[in-house]
Amino acid sequence: MAQIQRAILSVTDKTGLVEFARRLADLGVELISTGGTARLLRESGVAVKDISELTGFPEMLDGRVKTLHPKVHGGILHMRAKPEHQAAVAEHGIAPIDMVVVNLYAFEKTAAKPGVPFEELIENIDIGGPSMIRSAAKNFHDVAVVTSAADYAAIAEEMGRSGGQLSMETRWRLAQKAFATTAAYDSAIASTLERVNLNGRFSLAAEPAGFPQNLRLNFRKAMDLRYGENPHQKAAMYSDGSGTGVANGRQLQGKELSYNNIVDLQAAWELAQDFSETMCAVIKHTNPCGAATGSTLAEAYKRALEADPVSAFGSVIGVNRPVDAETAAEMAKLFVEAIAAPSFEPAALEKFAAKKNLRLVEIKHEPQKWVLKNVSGGILVQDNDIRPLTEADLKVVTSRQPTTEEKRALLFAWKVCKHVKSNAILYARDGQTVGVGAGQMSRVDSCKLGAMKAVLPLKGTVAASDAFFPFPDGVEEIAKAGATAIIQPGGSVRDQEVIDAANRLGLAMIFTGVRHFRH
Repeated sequence: MAQIQRAILSVTDKTGLVEFARRLADLGVELISTGGTARLLRESGVAVKDISELTGFPEMLDGRVKTLHPKVHGGILHMRAKPEHQAAVAEHGIAPIDMVVVNLYAFEKTAAKPGVPFEELIENIDIGGPSMIRSAAKNFHDVAVVTSAADYAAIAEEMGRSGGQLSMETRWRLAQKAFATTAAYDSAIASTLERVNLNGRFSLAAEPAGFPQNLRLNFRKAMDLRYGENPHQKAAMYSDGSGTGVANGRQLQGKELSYNNIVDLQAAWELAQDFSETMCAVIKHTNPCGAATGSTLAEAYKRALEADPVSAFGSVIGVNRPVDAETAAEMAKLFVEAIAAPSFEPAALEKFAAKKNLRLVEIKHEPQKWVLKNVSGGILVQDNDIRPLTEADLKVVTSRQPTTEEKRALLFAWKVCKHVKSNAILYARDGQTVGVGAGQMSRVDSCKLGAMKAVLPLKGTVAASDAFFPFPDGVEEIAKAGATAIIQPGGSVRDQEVIDAANRLGLAMIFTGVRHFRH
């Protein structure tokens, strides 16, 4: 590519622009700009020509038309190696434009404003910007297109080394990024406008009505991973850019996160965040091997570990409070793969510093709206399972009412059981899991497995089931294990047989009317 001699700059986000423009000017690049961008550069002492001087037309229609002109797009799109293109631009007095520096109107930011007027939303749909970006990206052999302030320094440095030129590799990379930018922008517009209600006037609904006809996903690669679930599988993690959740977590120390670490971090984080009380979840292969609340985080961790200290070896831990020094000292005694927390106090980081491989991830919480799962040829989308139980949901169906202590334990068990793979049976005391039966093909086997896994005494525990009991045998196994009360959705054709079994065995039983399958 020849030396870059002329550039158009037109940006909404002006971060770093003045310094970049100065470096371009120092390299002999003529700068052309629009509206507020031109004003900023001029006020900052950078020589710049208004776009109207290039086109011969003023900016018009409240700024809707600035760069939509043959002298702009002809200058960008003509191919320098084609004599007929060169002849055409010479005939019409069109000067070449070698660089386009554009970022777009902040449509998504505008759409996120509560109660944004429809007219304001529409006026924040950029037309000229995407047109210039696409023109420049299409003609990347001859034109460099810059859509991100993050690229300014590297571009200026390369041009400084090469006499004002950019390599084909750089121009191609910038073009790829440019097309991704306009694709994401159009996707955001289309998705937002699907939420617009007519009803006699245009207005933006706070939330989409149901699921969209077209599902548009916009994720950027956050990192390549060493491998996927197994070493022969390649993997990467993508982020939605929200700044919240596991994919946007900040790793403070430790080895590179693996695919399985991230999956387990998600399971640990989700479970811990389901509780308002101080909570610790110890996760192994996405299932809780221990979960507990406590008056302090250290107490919650010790109670969670106590539930199954053998399985906790090599686990991932999630908590919903900042990790302090006392908790860190306890956690550091165990081999743990990763810990997810809202934050880590400096004294806690000091305690963990000796465990250099331990991954510490700081995460900001925001509940996921949807859960997505791949299937061959498509994708499944569902609402996230975040429905809380209310007092109105709870229906005691047995002769014996649960005691106050049993009810507290049942509600704790119900919350944790939601995070266990189906079929799920969970034995617990108030604020502490005791035995977890996860992922069995029959519910009665989950009842047996949960009892078998228990390290702590089962006598006097309660049990939660993520779905109804199809036969009384599960209730009989739970009673045999020593539990005294059960919480379950109900809804089986044999509910009365199950209730009769509970009455015969002296158990209290609550129906919730809510199922929590986790496949």
